[in-house]
Amino acid sequence: MSPTVPLQDEASLVVPRRYGAALSALATAQKSSSGAPAYSRFVNRRLGRWAAAAAWVVGATPNQVTALSAVCTFAGIALVAAVPSGAAMAVAVVLLLVVGYALDSADGQLARLRGGGSPAGEWLDHVIDATKIAVLHLAVFESWLREPEGREAILALPLVYQVVATVAFFAIVLTEQLRRADSVRRGSPTVVRPRTGALYSLAVVPTDYGLLCLAFLLLAWAPGFTVVYVALLVANTAYLVLALPKWFRELTALPRTASALTTTAPPQGGAS
Repeated sequence: MSPTVPLQDEASLVVPRRYGAALSALATAQKSSSGAPAYSRFVNRRLGRWAAAAAWVVGATPNQVTALSAVCTFAGIALVAAVPSGAAMAVAVVLLLVVGYALDSADGQLARLRGGGSPAGEWLDHVIDATKIAVLHLAVFESWLREPEGREAILALPLVYQVVATVAFFAIVLTEQLRRADSVRRGSPTVVRPRTGALYSLAVVPTDYGLLCLAFLLLAWAPGFTVVYVALLVANTAYLVLALPKWFRELTALPRTASALTTTAPPQGGAS
């Protein structure tokens, strides 16, 4: 008989260590898709669910999945920085980044399947996310320095993208923490967000890290990658310029507290 462990969701299920049972349980224990861009919402979460179910069967922990995600992601980034561009290299980079991103979703899903995550697990997940966001664009900068391919006038753009991506990541995480702190203050177990549909997910897909991962398929074709990369930079900059005032207004509308972050409840699980 397969060992069983309780899944602490609304249905209080008991999940055998079987792949199909884990998939079924995960399907009913997903995060809200509100605000998620299309690739992350429709593709990456599904890939993450498959990976989380497999990790459940073999008895892996969320932190082990997070570590494997980091290995795949940083291996792909290292290829961008150190290996001359080519078709095989581009495919390898995309596979590593896509698998790394899927595992980044899987760790949080596995944590929910195991009955909940931990502050340390979320800390590890976020530190790795912040690092990969920064070094990915540094790798592109190094690649362009090595192979300018007529990009001498725009060599600094990957550094600009790094700033935009880092500020966006920090602002999103901090805004979420402040919202969570307000929910705890009001005695609400969850943060209530407005629902967003498929059209919104498609509209914000240029901000999707998963789409950026797929863009590296064009590494072997320098003009194509440059155009797509710069277009994503412009879209992400525009999104950030519009989102920052919106988030500030939302937080301004919250009641004042002595110290909002010190009242924040311990995060539960990963961010996926």
